[in-house]
Amino acid sequence: MSVRKEQVSPTKLKLTVTAGQQVLDDVKQKVLQDLSKDVKVSGFRPGKAPANLVEKQLDSNLLQSQFLEEAVNRLYVDSVEQERVRPVAQPQISLTKFVPFSELEFTAEVESVGDITLADYKKIKLAPKPVTVTAKDVDEVIENLRQRAATKQEVKRAAKEGDEIIIDFTGTDAKTKQPIEGADGKDYPLVLGSKTFIPGFEEKLVGAKPGSEQAFTLTFPKDYGVKAMQGIKVDFTVKVLKVQELKPPKLDNAFAASAGPFKTLSELKADVKKQLEAERRREAQNAYDDELLREIAEKSTVAIPQSLIEEEIDRMEDEEKRNIAYRGQTWQEHLKQEGLTAEAHREQKREPAGLRVKAGLMLGEIAEQERVTVTPQELEIRMQLLKGQYPDPTMQAELDKPESRRDVASRLMTEKTLDSLRRYAGYKESA
Repeated sequence: MSVRKEQVSPTKLKLTVTAGQQVLDDVKQKVLQDLSKDVKVSGFRPGKAPANLVEKQLDSNLLQSQFLEEAVNRLYVDSVEQERVRPVAQPQISLTKFVPFSELEFTAEVESVGDITLADYKKIKLAPKPVTVTAKDVDEVIENLRQRAATKQEVKRAAKEGDEIIIDFTGTDAKTKQPIEGADGKDYPLVLGSKTFIPGFEEKLVGAKPGSEQAFTLTFPKDYGVKAMQGIKVDFTVKVLKVQELKPPKLDNAFAASAGPFKTLSELKADVKKQLEAERRREAQNAYDDELLREIAEKSTVAIPQSLIEEEIDRMEDEEKRNIAYRGQTWQEHLKQEGLTAEAHREQKREPAGLRVKAGLMLGEIAEQERVTVTPQELEIRMQLLKGQYPDPTMQAELDKPESRRDVASRLMTEKTLDSLRRYAGYKESA
């Protein structure tokens, strides 16, 4: 077999594949063996007759058709491996020459990942940011635990900071007087002073009495998470249904024992600090990896097929749709809230999708250069750990699927490659 490679564009290749008698004889024998199972030859059991007798019983058009399908598929796969092509779509095949069973030539145009020119990643250094957990951080978590464990007593007095109030509220655009999606609620519990609503909302309700109705106008912050709401003035109407005084438990050893397997308050605080440190180390390492990959990406070039970016945008939007569905919102409601059309929303994802794809392709190339491998033993250990985390029979069955094992193996490969990059960059985990 001979292969001639032509670069049609940075992300499209044309392979011209030629094969002669020796290669095609093997293909023919394989096809005759497969077809023999359905051919009756006197004196032989199905599938046991000699190839030359089977061929005499076959329709020549059927034989040639099966032969070409097998030959083209086999030779295309071999040519892709030989030329180290990274196809991302099915090829367009054109038959250019066929002398039955002795000569074959075809072309295959295929979209593929183009040249990858990596930065000298071994020389890129990046200092990790320190991870700290202060006494204030621990105290905030402890106070949150106390608030969650607080008893509630309904009162008839005016609400004060620290009380929980139950409210019905609506919000309308101060300019258009139209209701605003998501700016309303019924029987909504709100702790005054928790700072969970936009600035000014909770403060307006301090002093409100049960059964009273409040009306006020607030301007959403310019850095508000929903772009369409940034800087918008909203008229709120709030009805206070109930005021409840919260009585958090005393901060002592008994409280610590109620919060978990702790004998003293000091043990609880030590555990909270340990959990916070572990969480912040994970966050710091993820941020470090992102920054390191960005730096490598900026100094590397990758010819990325547009179809890969489109697929990544699809994945990102599918994930976003699942999240908003979980929150009880439709996709159209979400787009309206963001102030975007479906096309504009998709375009907004293009740059981050491109970066994700580029990072993935770079990691694959680095893994190859570093000869990173995942052994069967490593994969099996990870699969058993995952099965231990998800004892549900449905999840167990899901994990047993071949595609799940491939996904876990891919993640392991990524983890090991990132380990190598961190070592070169001088990463040291905070104590």
